Amino acid sequence: MRILHIADLHFGKSVHGVSMLENGDQGYWVDRFLALVSEIKPDAVVIAGDVYDRSAPSGDAVELLSRMLTGLSDQGVPVMMVAGNHDSVQRLSFASPMLARQGLHISRPLFGTDRLESVTLNDDDGPVTFWLMPYVFPALIAQALGRENLRDYDAAVRALLERQEVDFRQRNVLVAHQNVTANGREADRGGSETTIGGVGQIDYRCFDGFDYVALGHIHAACPVGRETVRYAGSPLCYHFNEIRQPAKGPVLVRLGPKGTPVGTEVLKIPPLHPLRELRGSCEELKKRELAAPRTNEYLRLVLTDQKLSPEISAFFDDLFRSRGSILMERCSEYDPFQGSASSPAPGALEQKSIQRLFSDFYSERSGGAPPDEDDLALLSFAGEIAVHADTHADPAESEIGKILAFIADQEANQ
Repeated sequence: MRILHIADLHFGKSVHGVSMLENGDQGYWVDRFLALVSEIKPDAVVIAGDVYDRSAPSGDAVELLSRMLTGLSDQGVPVMMVAGNHDSVQRLSFASPMLARQGLHISRPLFGTDRLESVTLNDDDGPVTFWLMPYVFPALIAQALGRENLRDYDAAVRALLERQEVDFRQRNVLVAHQNVTANGREADRGGSETTIGGVGQIDYRCFDGFDYVALGHIHAACPVGRETVRYAGSPLCYHFNEIRQPAKGPVLVRLGPKGTPVGTEVLKIPPLHPLRELRGSCEELKKRELAAPRTNEYLRLVLTDQKLSPEISAFFDDLFRSRGSILMERCSEYDPFQGSASSPAPGALEQKSIQRLFSDFYSERSGGAPPDEDDLALLSFAGEIAVHADTHADPAESEIGKILAFIADQEANQ
């Protein structure tokens, strides 16, 4: 049996104020995915949660999901879908008994029941049962099972799965959306995940016995603990640090006879607008981008040799706009106080110098404008006084105390 595993679609998501739906990225991906399904002709598609980016999705996000599911139904492909932590399981499972007759199977809410939705398909090697577990937390499972003592995610999920009548002599696939770890180690996260590290950990051995575990929640495609407990990852990069992840795409899962190895392969779907980070000196980046023009990208600009001025920002904005690209984020890592007397020694804990803190304070008080050369000299001088101040002196009589008193007087007179 061949299964396409996808997750974390986040239909309706915006990145740095750009709607991935309105700008065509998610619709483009859906079209490419449906074309891939037509080519591969899988026996089933599993969607492991976070279908929407919010529990009350926009009308356009609902319409896009409808278009994708209708396209799969038109091709006669059964779909197994679970709710993630961004979804409302009640909204997502609306009319699910009726939709199941059309081949769309959706996880049911664990309200008043301790049973997961399950669906059995057959191929030449016998039955494969899919178990659909929505995003769960201990209190929900405790209520469903009538066990108030369940407080731990791992123990709660184990108790829930033990309540299911799983025949492990046959092939079984679990579809879930949770924070699954390997011996306490979490999978590498992308910047667009909102869950806090360490929360809701479930060890992968909780799923021993299942032939394949189709996971959602982490935005990188990767196995956890064993090759057959796997995150599909998000279809698109939803944060600039996700460009360092492996190429994104559905996971093709091949299930042979019971007990034989399970094959997995990531099928890449290139995005409509690739994300790219530009890092370097201003002149170096200008020269590089003018020499090798690229189009239709989402970009992050990081200057390393100077502050980001309105003129520099306007230059790159205009350049990339003319190429159909969007400069989503712009920043500078330049520190004029790098290497000053108060900078930490190599190997010391990273921290901002006092001069740097003074400079940040100046920018904050001046509406974001950076200090000019004269101001930098004054701030550097003040920082040196602070570094070498006698910390045991009366604060009111120390040099730094006099500086702070002067600042307070200026504030009071404004």
